[in-house]
Amino acid sequence: MEPSVEVLDGHEAIVGRIRVRRVLPQRKLRTVGAWCFADHMGPVEVTETSGLDVGPHPHTCLQTVTWLTDGAVLHRDSLGSEQLIRPGQMNLMTAGRGVVHAEEAARTYHGTLQGIQLWVAQPEAERFDQPDFKHISQLPQVEFGRVVATVLAGNFLDVQSPAPFGRDLLGLDAIIKPGTTIFPLRADYEYAVVALDGALDVGESTSKPGQIASLRIGRDEVAISAATSTRMILLGGVPFPEPVFMWWNFVGRNADEIGTFYREWRDRGERFGEVDSTLDRIPAPPPPWEPIRSTPAR
Repeated sequence: MEPSVEVLDGHEAIVGRIRVRRVLPQRKLRTVGAWCFADHMGPVEVTETSGLDVGPHPHTCLQTVTWLTDGAVLHRDSLGSEQLIRPGQMNLMTAGRGVVHAEEAARTYHGTLQGIQLWVAQPEAERFDQPDFKHISQLPQVEFGRVVATVLAGNFLDVQSPAPFGRDLLGLDAIIKPGTTIFPLRADYEYAVVALDGALDVGESTSKPGQIASLRIGRDEVAISAATSTRMILLGGVPFPEPVFMWWNFVGRNADEIGTFYREWRDRGERFGEVDSTLDRIPAPPPPWEPIRSTPAR
């Protein structure tokens, strides 16, 4: 029997000053390949001085992918990077042992902001490497059926993304014209579809913004249909073979690791640096397994 497509509801969250639709992770779908987090941002109106506005915060053992379909965001990090990102460009930050960044209003943009932020869990051999940041100003496109797609990660129809990842995975931003297109798949990959601006029929199921359509391993293609021109993100990859334990902005392997990251951020330890940002540093919520401190760190 052909594996089914399961459509799961995400939930709304507040990131900085805007509301997002968080579709990954959730109880029934923790990862898609090495992809372990997906926030659909916007659409929302922003100004030159008020935008995403996420103050300095840490990450560990993951790569963050910021991809906009509208608007602009200014990235700053503890490596000294300062980079404006616009649609068609990718900011790829590798946390490794630990990094800090802030996402600020672009200062020169007034209009609609929309996009997606994704996290990729780093494999054991790389997850404690030194942090890194890359801005990729142009990504390749491929046309097939009724689709024009940008290859964010991996290889699709022999078109290779230049973005460096530590895992075998796929990321596509696809604009689908009305009608049905057959997407070729790898049978050893699991996949997920995130609709950004309209309903899509994914195989035998219908998915809309705020949901994620999950396709487990075993398929070599899927039919995706749209009634009007619709944009979507396709994520895929070989199932991640290592445990992924997430709390707040940290990725680790277990609660003990996350507790260590939390305390080092709370106490301004050597693992995390500083960011030259006008926004306030974001405190981490205490993990429920951590003992409560009666006296704050100085």
